[in-house]
Amino acid sequence: MSAPEAPGDAQGDADGDDLSGDLRSVLVTSVLNLESLDEDLFRGRHYWVPTSQRLFGGQIVGQALVAAAKSVSEDVHVHSLHCYFVRAGDPKVPVLYHVERTRTGASFSVRSVKAVQHGKAIFICQASFQQMQPSPLQHQFSMPTVPPPEELLGREALIDQYLRDPNLHKKYQVGLNRIAAQEVPIEIKMVNPPSRLSQLPTLEPKQMFWVRARGYIGEGDIKMHCCVAAYISDYAFLGTALLPHQFKYKVNFMVSLDHSMWFHAPFRADHWMLYECESPWAGGSRGLVHGRLWRRDGVLAVTCAQEGVIRLKPQVSASKL
Repeated sequence: MSAPEAPGDAQGDADGDDLSGDLRSVLVTSVLNLESLDEDLFRGRHYWVPTSQRLFGGQIVGQALVAAAKSVSEDVHVHSLHCYFVRAGDPKVPVLYHVERTRTGASFSVRSVKAVQHGKAIFICQASFQQMQPSPLQHQFSMPTVPPPEELLGREALIDQYLRDPNLHKKYQVGLNRIAAQEVPIEIKMVNPPSRLSQLPTLEPKQMFWVRARGYIGEGDIKMHCCVAAYISDYAFLGTALLPHQFKYKVNFMVSLDHSMWFHAPFRADHWMLYECESPWAGGSRGLVHGRLWRRDGVLAVTCAQEGVIRLKPQVSASKL
């Protein structure tokens, strides 16, 4: 699964290139390291399970893309995938991935992947791979101007800042401590986070954060970087649709229905990338979110879209304290 070298970040990641092999990202060594059972049949295991006790959607997408990538030649690379989450995943048992070689063409190849637990499909996905082809037709949006990740607080430091707020409601304290105890295999740095949770402003359905895989992956395998990005892309994504409504309602049920990704340019998922998320619409107990993953040098690397079920109930109290 070797590939052309992905361009490094314009400003680099000083702490990324100095890591040795024994500090390789757990996303590569564990989460996305599938066991081959037969031709085009793989088994995946779980590393991190959300507090909902459902399988993390990004894990299933990432593992399915790993399975699909193992069935194509080294000279083709994923350019898009489209997925449906059919049933809730059971975190107590592994997931089986069956790959169907739908089409292998001269320029494009399509693979269909079905994820199965307890004899039933929990997830279906189609991924399309393309041989690299130069073209004079090129354009992209401009990357938003934001502070670099070195100037922003990490997840642990931000949670600690919130917990020091004497006016923080107990329910937020419990939630923050639960989040802090989770061993998430990715690093997050929010852009313009609220200074206090006890005085949250009314927010637009937009958010941005810097994100990268924990640990070292290296330059050589663009397919694996795409699989890691698939894992990362589902983290906090659907929650963008909740931002304008967080004071009025409490989430009763929220799950992803589908997930799509388009890969535009090589990148390293163990280097900081800016994840720009927005929700253009919500209604009918569903929310739609769009996302863009930007390299630090301003190149648009990945575009994402997702729709999910969001069922709410009114807050018992309107108090923010």
